[in-house]
Amino acid sequence: MAQTHMLSAYDEELQYLTRRISEMGGLAEQMCGDAVKALVNSDSTLAQKVISDDVILDNGEREIQDKAIITIARRQPVAADLREIVGTLRIAADLERVGDLGKNTAKRVIAVQGTGVPRKLARGLEHLSDLALVQLKEVLDVYASRSAEKAEAIRLRDEEIDAMYTSLFRELLTYMMEDPRNITTCTHLLFCAKNIERIGDHATNIAETIYYMTTGAQPEGERPKDDTSNTLGAAGN
Repeated sequence: MAQTHMLSAYDEELQYLTRRISEMGGLAEQMCGDAVKALVNSDSTLAQKVISDDVILDNGEREIQDKAIITIARRQPVAADLREIVGTLRIAADLERVGDLGKNTAKRVIAVQGTGVPRKLARGLEHLSDLALVQLKEVLDVYASRSAEKAEAIRLRDEEIDAMYTSLFRELLTYMMEDPRNITTCTHLLFCAKNIERIGDHATNIAETIYYMTTGAQPEGERPKDDTSNTLGAAGN
């Protein structure tokens, strides 16, 4: 009876970690979507809400860390159970960083309110955001299902976000070259675009962690990348 009770309590601890990751993921996803919406609509009230919500996400990561450390000390898990807890810690850190990226984007709203975001650039930011948030949502669904195959498929799609980011980067540079008055606004938007692209990177990190949690192995090969923004301005570009 005592052994059954201990196993039941252990399962509850693992379920708690899974539930908190899902809650963190939902909040991080909402924060990033709201940050881009606030940016393109010059909505400072929504931006402030995103900034405030970051405290909730930070607290969530700390709660997961505390629970995971106590569980490891008390249960001394091995093999798959240990990977589960270590993976949870890694995913919580990625989600906390996703929230930071949303918060940092929201902080740029005030900076561009005076000039606004040109509609063509707003569409580019929204498209990039849609790609990144779809990837984040899908990887959170995979976390629930623990499908190594789906995790690997998400990992291999990161280059789509990179390519869109490079295209938007090029467009922002063009706006700055056409009219020096655009430089300040476009510089802020470049930072925002990079924040959004990084959300995709963290979603890919989570996919790799899920693959490891499920299989006990790291994904093979380098993840595909198609971010060529560092080469723009070089000969032939």
